Amino acid sequence: MHEIEGHGGHGGEHGGPLVIPVSITISILAVLVAAVTLLGHRAHTEELLLQAKASDQWAYYQAKNIRLRELQSFADLLGVVATQDQGKAGEIREKYGKEIERYGGDKEDISNEAKDLEHERDLYQRRADHFDAAEGVLEFALIICSLTLLTNKKFFWFSGIAIGIVGIIVALTGFLVRV
Repeated sequence: MHEIEGHGGHGGEHGGPLVIPVSITISILAVLVAAVTLLGHRAHTEELLLQAKASDQWAYYQAKNIRLRELQSFADLLGVVATQDQGKAGEIREKYGKEIERYGGDKEDISNEAKDLEHERDLYQRRADHFDAAEGVLEFALIICSLTLLTNKKFFWFSGIAIGIVGIIVALTGFLVRV
């Protein structure tokens, strides 16, 4: 009976002096893993949204390009077809010529916007890669730290802390990813 009361679920004497500090370290690492995982998920979500926006821009670019080609074909056709009212044909040709210029300019703007969106998407992809790597390193640190509770050796605790610091640094580099 005294043996059962002696252990009483406190774990202090039975688990050794490392139980509480190692448990706190593991808890901190678990919170860091959760935070970095969340950052990785958000970066991937932003990456997917930007990809969709870029695809939409390229579809818009293609629609403008098709319309431009139609206008050019119609203007070319007006140049070779004999008409009875040359003045009216000239006005129509001029009207379509202006439309062709406008569509040509629009097309470049749309293309540049699509390229900018793709560039931003790539930035978020690289950022997500950093967060994913940090998540793996922090999970590894958590596992190494937990070995301390099984072996009661400080080496695993200190190694887990060191690996955790590396994971934090890798996560922070995700914020430094720039254009």
